[in-house]
Amino acid sequence: MSKKIKSITNPKLHLDVLTPAEVNKIHDATLNIIENVGVRFPSARALEIWEANGATVDRDSMIVKAKPHLIEAALKKAPPKYNLCARDPQQDLPLDGNHVFVGTDGCGVEIIDIHSGERRTSRLHDVGEVARVADATEEIGFHWVSLSAQDTPVETRGLHEIKAIWENSTKHLQTESIYNEREARVAIEMASLIAGGKEQLRKRPVLSLMQCTAPPLGHDGGSLDAALVAAEAGIPTGFMTMSAALTTGPATMAGVLAVGNAEVIAATALIQLAYPGAPVFYAAAQTASDLRNGAYTGGGPEDFLFGAATNVLSDFYDIPLSMGSFATGAKDSNWQAGIENSLSTFMACVSMSDMLLGLGFLHGSRIWSYAQMMMDAEIFSIVHKTMQGIVVDEETLALDTIAAVGPGGNFLSQKHTLKHMRDVFLPEFMDRRPYNVWEEKKDDARDWALAKARNILATHQPDPLDERLSKELARLIAAEEK
Repeated sequence: MSKKIKSITNPKLHLDVLTPAEVNKIHDATLNIIENVGVRFPSARALEIWEANGATVDRDSMIVKAKPHLIEAALKKAPPKYNLCARDPQQDLPLDGNHVFVGTDGCGVEIIDIHSGERRTSRLHDVGEVARVADATEEIGFHWVSLSAQDTPVETRGLHEIKAIWENSTKHLQTESIYNEREARVAIEMASLIAGGKEQLRKRPVLSLMQCTAPPLGHDGGSLDAALVAAEAGIPTGFMTMSAALTTGPATMAGVLAVGNAEVIAATALIQLAYPGAPVFYAAAQTASDLRNGAYTGGGPEDFLFGAATNVLSDFYDIPLSMGSFATGAKDSNWQAGIENSLSTFMACVSMSDMLLGLGFLHGSRIWSYAQMMMDAEIFSIVHKTMQGIVVDEETLALDTIAAVGPGGNFLSQKHTLKHMRDVFLPEFMDRRPYNVWEEKKDDARDWALAKARNILATHQPDPLDERLSKELARLIAAEEK
């Protein structure tokens, strides 16, 4: 299997969805919110850190209010660049502002069974199988924990999930399923075993942690404690806002950006106050609620614009971004899924988000689909090709070849054509067959994508994790369960 990972780098296309003046207005509004409205931090340790650094802390409400200079000074300590490391060093991912990498989505609770096609509750076995398919897919640069292992104990579920991924892939692992300090400490012990010790883990973080905020303007206490433990160990840590227009955010997009930004940068500042220089990233998956029923939409023009705008904000703070993309609200791999996932991915890529999440899910990150996973990978390949733009030089203008063919000729037999023919994008799942062939077979992209996933599961064997390491990981989990 190739160790290649596809990423967008040195793009010829670019988009600015916010002007510098507009970014400054959002930043000023954010600082105003943090100073005058406050953000809720329901963690004793977090409140102590804020108090020690001069913030105003209400112990009863657990709301923190901090002056702008405190927030801005803390954010300047965050490193702008670092690597997400992998079990295989060939697959390390530089978060340097010049790469876009795609990861699977998480953490879903249902899956469309790859064999029966039935929708069912997700299990630990599914986590490993999704990781194995992702390991063989070059468009996928890293893992999010894709599915909830609901056949494992709640208290150690996140630990079982990361063990299953390390046993089935050599790529970087990012989890959003570690929710408290105890679980975080065990996860770091496990990552230390994979990396070869705690100091090696600090140099080569094979694990990163994502924590979701509790919008509007709040956090989960266990998640804060887990993030602080991770930061102490040098594990990259990010906070994701999922504020939604009309419900957990204002009706206006600028207001949603300000609320979500306050959640993310307040928590990021906390990490830097506790552990200056700890690797952090900005994360967002903002949307608009459906006006008819208040539901999470998982797609639409607001999502596409949020994807681009959030990257501008993370660039303003000079930290990497993990951006929600794909994750269509469609219930099936259909027209809606194609539109939402294509546009959300293009908008996030054209603004050069470092990490994109969402590949493989339907129904707004609830239901995993192997067919959607493969088709999402192709969407990224199309965007990847588009972002390369058009190269104009002597070789690509092909004047000698054009002269050799002349009027009325054909370019198929030319050496120049042979040399460059593989530059032309060749899709796997777009139907370009003659109409009569399609009419006879009536199969489509979903059938081909599912067949590809089944073939990978049947044939791909990832580089195995040392059996002694697997047993030691299992021992750590068992000890925590006791």
